[in-house]
Order: sequence, then structure tokens, then C-alpha cells
Amino acid sequence: MAAAGSLRAGQLFAPPGISRPMLLLLAACGTMSVANVYYAQPLLDSIADEFAISHAAVGGVITSIHIGCALALLLVVPLGDLVNRKRLICAQLVLLTGALALVIWSPSWILMLIGMAAIGLLGTAMTQGLIAYSANMAPESERGRVVGTVQSGVVIGLLSARSLAGFSADVSGWRAVYVISAALSLLMLVVLSRALPTPRAPARKLRYSELLGSMLQLIQSERTLQVRGVLCLLMFAAFSVFWSTLVLPLSAAPHSMSHTTIGAFGLIGLVGALAAAGAGRWADRGLGQPATCIALLCMLLSWAPIALLHHSLLALMLGIILLDLGGQAIHVLNQSMILNNKPETHSRLVACYMLFYAAGSGLGAIASTFVFSRAGWLGVCALGFSISSVAFVFWLVTRKWMCRGQNP
Repeated sequence: MAAAGSLRAGQLFAPPGISRPMLLLLAACGTMSVANVYYAQPLLDSIADEFAISHAAVGGVITSIHIGCALALLLVVPLGDLVNRKRLICAQLVLLTGALALVIWSPSWILMLIGMAAIGLLGTAMTQGLIAYSANMAPESERGRVVGTVQSGVVIGLLSARSLAGFSADVSGWRAVYVISAALSLLMLVVLSRALPTPRAPARKLRYSELLGSMLQLIQSERTLQVRGVLCLLMFAAFSVFWSTLVLPLSAAPHSMSHTTIGAFGLIGLVGALAAAGAGRWADRGLGQPATCIALLCMLLSWAPIALLHHSLLALMLGIILLDLGGQAIHVLNQSMILNNKPETHSRLVACYMLFYAAGSGLGAIASTFVFSRAGWLGVCALGFSISSVAFVFWLVTRKWMCRGQNP
């Protein structure tokens, strides 16, 4: 009776696991959430024309979104370890809908930038919150599979967002995709508020300042986070080296491709990325390290066909599949291994891990454009291969260290 009374009083509980329909729902919501962060990239020309600003100034849209993403990782995602995750997700969806409405109806450039920053913050918070929620709800024996499935939904959203935004802009203007996203956000709010199981309660309450301060402690103490975080930084740096510069050789002669055609190459990466979703099962079976080795070798091998861009587009496509297969497999393995224990810290662990992602992506983008301007496409491929090689050597060096550590 006492236990029943405590539940009626609002005590949180942990369900036995995640059903397949619920898992697919979480993956679909991950697709729709993360896409908000990437819709703006193919729309910059249209936005610049409407607000009568230069192409240099319109880059502030992407900057605003990235600022929002960084603030989400530092200040919002960790809240999942402090408050009811289900309520947090629903609140974020309400605010995300409001941010989308601000962009849809923004009459001025400044209001539009504020709306884009809010979309970056809330889209990132929703995406990473869903991953932390799914990991927290999954039994330990299935956590890798669950995280891999939700992450596959995130990858679909990341790779398809540009194509959807470009298509909708051609049909109905650049704001149309945000109208669609606002409607989908409201739909997610209705469905998730009714369908999500109630998550387990935090083991102990922390003040918000303590919560944020503990993130640094996690980075300092969690060996798995340290090692897999560095692998994440290097992997996404290599990713960014490729994707940040691909448009430059393909849009120039002799290819002279349109932005729509170039964007389709991102969809080719879906083949490898979706295949990588199963990597979480390897982690569940204790085979995370051998799977990491295979994934890193895929990334290393990918740069040879990628370097043949000017000779064979089929070779380029093969390279993209290998790069995305290896990179996304590492991403899934990293998250599965980091979230393998301490469920009370899952939101903070996800936030800390994604800070490594942000650093790697930024450094890769800066380095790639610099190298391309001086050494062309082969220089970019050499840079990507070098970063992938460093990641492989780092994994070899830290493999035994990880095995001796307390967080294998």
C-alpha cells in the first residue's frame, strides 16, 4: 500500500524496457528534431535576397544556429539528469514550436537570427535529450541496440534535411520548411506526451550549478568518456574535412553540378549510416573494441576512392558509403559504451560527448577550406586520411589502457 501510495504521489518509476514501436517512434522524433538544425544551410541565398543583405552577412544564420547548439549542450541537455525527462522533452517541443513560429513570421533580420538561435538550441536539446532518454529507459543488455536505432533516425534527419529544405523552398519559398517543421513539432508533442513511459527518478537531487559543475568532473574522471570523446573529435573532424569542401570541386568545372545535385550525395551516405545502426549490438555483446577497429579501417580505406573524385564519381560514391559506415558506426559505439552505466548521469554524459563532436566538426571545417585553397582536393584527402590515421593509432594506444581502467 505504501508503495502504491508513493506512486500516486508522483514517484517516478522505471519501465522494463522499450518496445519496438516506441523505439521507432523515438527514432522518428530524432529525425524530425535534428533536421531543424540543418534546414537553413541550402536556404541562405533565399534568406539573403528577402532581407536584402549580403551573402557574407547571411552566414550569421549558421553562426546563430551553432551558438544555440553550443548553449544547448552546455546548459539545457544536462537538465535531463535533474528533472523529469518526459516533461522536459514536452516543454522543449512547445518552445521549439514557438521558435519556428518566430522564424516563419519574423519581419526583421534581427528577430530571424534570434529565432534561428532558438531553433539551434531547442533542436539540439531535443535530439540529445531523446538519445539520453532512450538509453536511460533501455535495459543494460539492449542499450547499444536502442541507442543505435535512435541514432540512425538522427542520421536520417541530418542527411535528408538539406534536400527537403531545398525542395520545399523551390515549391513554396524558404519559410515553407519551417511551417512543415512547426506542424511536425506539434504532432510530436501530442504523441510523445501520451505515449512516452515515465522515466526513472534521479538518484539524488542536485542544484543546477552543481549539475553543470559535475560535467567537468565527469570529463576528468570517466575514462570511457575521455577516450571515446577524443575518437569522436577526430572522427567528426575527418567527416567535416570531407563534407565542408565537397561542394567546391563538384560545383567547379568539369563537373559544374547544381547545389541540388551535390546535396544528393548526402543521401548516398544514408546507405552506410543506416548499416552502422547495428553497431550498437556489437557493444551489447562486449565486442565494442573489435567493431571500432573495423569502423576505423573503413574510414581509412574510404579516402582512396574519395581521392578519385575527378576521375570517377562511382568511386566517390563508394568512398562516401565507407566513410559514413565507419564514422557512424564509431559514433554509435561511442555512445553505447559511454552510456553503458551510471544512468543517473546519462544526459550530462551525452552533453559532454557532443562537446567533443562540436570541437571536431569546427576544427575540421576550418582546416579543410584552408588546405583546399592551397593543395586542392588531393590535399583535402591527405588531411582526412591523416586525421583518420591519428584516430586509428590513438585507438591502438588506448585500447589496453581502457581495458585496465574502471570504465571499460
